[in-house]
Amino acid sequence: MADFEFSDAEREAAARHAQAEAASRPAPESVRYDRASGRIIVEFENGSAFMVPARSLQDLEDASDDDLAEVELLGAYGLHWEKLDVDFTIPGLMAGIFGTARYMQQKGGRSRSPAKTAAARENGKKGGRPRKVSDQTR
Repeated sequence: MADFEFSDAEREAAARHAQAEAASRPAPESVRYDRASGRIIVEFENGSAFMVPARSLQDLEDASDDDLAEVELLGAYGLHWEKLDVDFTIPGLMAGIFGTARYMQQKGGRSRSPAKTAAARENGKKGGRPRKVSDQTR
């Protein structure tokens, strides 16, 4: 593995870039769980807010309302549930990342549902999926 050396100028430039990046994003001001809607609500210092369904998040699916209400801000961009030992980043949630890749795959696009199964059976009775027509055979 190669060793990398950074000059003082490169380190300073990286630090300035990180500060500028942080300054360009609104900072979260508060977080709470809304029992009526079942959502985690993050409010930002600029007056905007972000909501996410709490039980759509990995490891929070079966949490009680009381446990969900114990959410707190962790650092500049994190959410933390101490009792549940669960953490999420606000930018990750805003990007739609509600858990690990495996969790997202299971939740995001189930390959089988009653509707898909019925449609596949009907398609099979008709001879299956039509073949794609390529540009070369037109």
